[in-house]
Amino acid sequence: MRPEVRTYLAEIGRRGGLRSRRVLPAETARQMVRLREAKRAFARFHASCFWSSPKTYVVTAEDIPWVARQLMTYGGREGWRIGGKLCR
Repeated sequence: MRPEVRTYLAEIGRRGGLRSRRVLPAETARQMVRLREAKRAFARFHASCFWSSPKTYVVTAEDIPWVARQLMTYGGREGWRIGGKLCR
C-alpha cells in the first residue's frame, strides 16, 4: 500500500473513531439491553409463548412487560428466568 493511501485511511479511521464515541445515560443503556433481550426471547420462544403473533412482529420497548408476562406464564423454567430478568 502506498504511503499516501495509508495516511488517508488512517485519518478517516481516526475521525470516524472520534465521532462514534457517544455517552449514553445508564438508564438508556439498560433499556436498550432489556429490549435486545426481549427480542431474542421473542424469537427463541415464539413456538411456545408467542405463536399467535407473527414471527415478523417487531418487539418495542412498550412490549417488554407483555413479553416478560408471556415468558413467565408459558415459557417453563427458562422462560420464567428470562422474564424475571426483563422485569427488573
